[in-house]
Amino acid sequence: MQYTQNRVEGIRIAYIGGGSRGWAWGLMSDLAACEDISGQVILYDIDLQAAKDNVVIGNMFDGVEGARSHWHYDASASLEEALEGADFVVISILPGTFDEMESDVHAPEQYGIYQSVGDTAGPGGIIRAMRTVPMFEKIAEGIKNCCPDAWVINYTNPMTLCVKTLYHVFPKIRAFGCCHEVFGTQKFLVRMVEEVFGVKGVDRRDIKVNPVGVNHFTWLTSACWQNQDLFPYYRDFCRKYQNGYDSAEGNVDSNWMNNSFISTEKVKMDLFLRYGFIAAAGDRHLAEFCEGKWYLESPERVQEMQFGLTSVAWRKKDLEERRMRSRKLRSGEEPVQINGTGEEGVSQIRALLGLCDLVTNVNIPNHGQIPNLPAGAVVETNAVFRAGSLVPVLAGPVPLEIYPLVSRVCGEQELAFEGIISRDVQKIFAAFANDPLVTCSLSDARSLFREMCGNTREYLSMYDLSWLDLDR
Repeated sequence: MQYTQNRVEGIRIAYIGGGSRGWAWGLMSDLAACEDISGQVILYDIDLQAAKDNVVIGNMFDGVEGARSHWHYDASASLEEALEGADFVVISILPGTFDEMESDVHAPEQYGIYQSVGDTAGPGGIIRAMRTVPMFEKIAEGIKNCCPDAWVINYTNPMTLCVKTLYHVFPKIRAFGCCHEVFGTQKFLVRMVEEVFGVKGVDRRDIKVNPVGVNHFTWLTSACWQNQDLFPYYRDFCRKYQNGYDSAEGNVDSNWMNNSFISTEKVKMDLFLRYGFIAAAGDRHLAEFCEGKWYLESPERVQEMQFGLTSVAWRKKDLEERRMRSRKLRSGEEPVQINGTGEEGVSQIRALLGLCDLVTNVNIPNHGQIPNLPAGAVVETNAVFRAGSLVPVLAGPVPLEIYPLVSRVCGEQELAFEGIISRDVQKIFAAFANDPLVTCSLSDARSLFREMCGNTREYLSMYDLSWLDLDR
């Protein structure tokens, strides 16, 4: 890298999962729009052709309207080659295919277990982790051998166990997990501020928050705007709109369940009225960490709470549409455009290079930032980014009102990780059976676990699954 006044050139970024037809395009746009950094992005993907397609698309951003920097894209057929000498590593992979995810999400439904996402919590999250952790072990080894000083930004779920694996394999790694769920909650608070105080144009960064918890089950213990404590206003806001914020505004039509990502924030507001703290994720994620009878008892209960069950059939259809868009972008039929994503990956890179300071939420091992959760568990709090430095904010303990909820989730994740990293299938099942969404009998839980492992057996060769056959 070459530092000049207020600018860094020659940055080398390795993108693992570089055939992405979503996150990668967003990163390309954000990089091109940034005027004080430039360099090279090496795309690696097990689907080499997808990475090569993105090379064409990425290089089209050079000189497009709104581009303020130059980036050159290349593809690599080797993980090690992509990582060699990288200054930053971005990880955004799909562990397996949507066929495996179809089992993760939908196989439990025969036992009355519904999941709205299925990539972090619930039975689907644990089976996905069984596939993902071994992949991250290889990635961590590659980073250790090829670019040990690189900063590593992970977007892959299950976020907590992915980041924990990176540190388990390479304790000196400089890695953190990024998630935009807290941003969405800040935006929701902006809507409240604009209504309550009669102002317009509030930026979500103006809402200062203190997040504590684990990824996708993060809570705000404080929220302020212009030194105003927002909690009293939020309590009144939740009471006013507890039947659904958008439904109260008339923005939800009778076909809203066909939109897998729509939400009227009923779960978020219900949790605040129960516990007095702001749940800082989308309803689809929050519901999966709660007792199965609360919000995910049935599709009818989901409809009552006005959020969506994201089916894998929808994801497959969306993938085909994105593949079609990839062809249009490569051919020039659809021009590439600079559209800010609202993600903070590029801002984090700039801060770590010393071009700005930044405070934002990240997922890293707990070294006291949340004193009443286990040391070493990956937790989500704010952190301060400065030149060559990421320092977690001491967020304080999880409040006692929500401690039983958060500590159970954290404990389950620790148990699942220990079982996966040691390839102990019985221990993994103990975490699986303890999940709050697994409301069926123990014998049914065993049958479900056996079936789900069987459906993704191609990716589980590193485990001794004979216990599943013996334990009938």
